[in-house]
Amino acid sequence: MPNQTNGTELFHVYYEQWVSVYKEGAVRTVTLSKYQMTQSWLERLVPDLMVCDLTRITYQQLLNDYARSHERQTTMDFHHQLKGAILDAVDEGLIDRDPTRKAIIKGKAPRPKKPKYLNQFELHTLLSNLSLGSEVSWDWFILLVAKTGMRFSEALALTPKDFDFAHQMLSIDKTWDYKGDGGFLPTKNQSSVRKIQIDWQTVIQFSELVKGIPEDQPIFVKGNVYNSTVNNILERYCKTVGVPAISVHGLRHTHASLLLFAGVSIASVARRLGHASMTTTQKTYLHIIQELENQDVDLVMRSLSGLC
Repeated sequence: MPNQTNGTELFHVYYEQWVSVYKEGAVRTVTLSKYQMTQSWLERLVPDLMVCDLTRITYQQLLNDYARSHERQTTMDFHHQLKGAILDAVDEGLIDRDPTRKAIIKGKAPRPKKPKYLNQFELHTLLSNLSLGSEVSWDWFILLVAKTGMRFSEALALTPKDFDFAHQMLSIDKTWDYKGDGGFLPTKNQSSVRKIQIDWQTVIQFSELVKGIPEDQPIFVKGNVYNSTVNNILERYCKTVGVPAISVHGLRHTHASLLLFAGVSIASVARRLGHASMTTTQKTYLHIIQELENQDVDLVMRSLSGLC
């Protein structure tokens, strides 16, 4: 960090150097880009604010200014990314007191949310209308994500050797850098390294599809890949067959939702999705879990009523 002891350095400069020292090389590229975006907003909103002038009022005003053009959750993320640097500045004696204490998070009303997942009938309708030819295509990609719940980058990184057809298993141990220059990257976290059981139909289909593709070559990647390309293809299919338009990530939500409704345990769903903990699964699919709990209450009552 810069050798500043009186806090007269500009806050956006301090923050930029803090990100360089503490975050570069320690977080994933996509996370680092979020910190860098926060830094650019500091330059725009408080270009002349010095570290020593950070008070609860000046900090709250910064959050308020940011919140005018962002939703509340985005403002909360902005606050959390700033707070780490600010608390370090307090520890270094550059600021007398923590200005982030009791900060009020505001923000614009959230936009109407798009459907996140399909029900079983809608998914069946979608998949039965895919154009599944004898060559690898994005239609096959859509099918595989729907059947496995993989993340977009995980599915892009699949190579023929990741398939264990004899044991109906698919190994996930890497991702594809589609936002950068391409190439393999580590998984999101250690829990994301996993094996996914696949059905026999998928085994038969993909054992034919991957023939002739080098063992270490990505199956679906041919040049530059954009998330929007596959999302647009999926959206067109959804509109054509008359189901809610979802994204590729929505296929992951659909996969998890169908498993939960089928009675698969939260622990098994968490492992299949590669979540770091069951807490992540519970938070993401809270609405489904609550619905299932309501069904459980009805089941318990029916069981108890038959005891006498």
